[in-house]
Amino acid sequence: MFKRNPTKPTTPAVAETLGIDLDFRPRDYFWARDHDLALPSDIAGHERREMVKRLIAAGKEVPDGLDANRLDPELRGAWGAMHPMNMGGEYLPPMLDGEVEIARISLRSTTGDQISVRARRSGDRIRYRIADEYSENGENYVPHPRTSTRRLTMGELVKMIDGSTDEGGAAIGALSCNLEHASDPRRLEDFVTVESDFYPELGRYYGARCRQLVDEAVCARAGALDEGEGPDAA
Repeated sequence: MFKRNPTKPTTPAVAETLGIDLDFRPRDYFWARDHDLALPSDIAGHERREMVKRLIAAGKEVPDGLDANRLDPELRGAWGAMHPMNMGGEYLPPMLDGEVEIARISLRSTTGDQISVRARRSGDRIRYRIADEYSENGENYVPHPRTSTRRLTMGELVKMIDGSTDEGGAAIGALSCNLEHASDPRRLEDFVTVESDFYPELGRYYGARCRQLVDEAVCARAGALDEGEGPDAA
């Protein structure tokens, strides 16, 4: 089981360089739920979600059922049989009543593993959980804080994601683990992507963090080769 590390530092220099405001706070998480409106983040499957967004952007009609929150087991099996990446997100645990996804972490793994950061009202507070496709109750990740009185700032959300495991968090930890064994770190530049319907700069922020890690891995690999520690060293 992964454990949280709430003191894990973020990288504010990345945000400053890109001009990203880590103090940004959304006005509301639940406006779409309250007005019975659909958001792209309501679609559990990553590939279906991306397909729907492309169709809408092109002004084309979305086929019936493609934008469903969840597919029934028979359709899900047929969809996954077309390509393993199609399974990404389709096995996430269902949303709780009134719950919304405030961030999605996508991994370019064989089956396109997905991690969902969620929020729901709980009395006069907002309760958070981080779910993946391998644990029904989200025990692989521990959000910190678990609840808040108002929406998180972007910086607070980043700290939650980065502190959700002892291995570097739900986003950066996955990349770091794969970089340790990568023969060509550059191939992992887009291994992790992050998006949000509520934090428009979140994807750009994590994209820069991931490129920074890859650059560091490339430099470390080059240094090791210079010192004769590479795979061809005597």
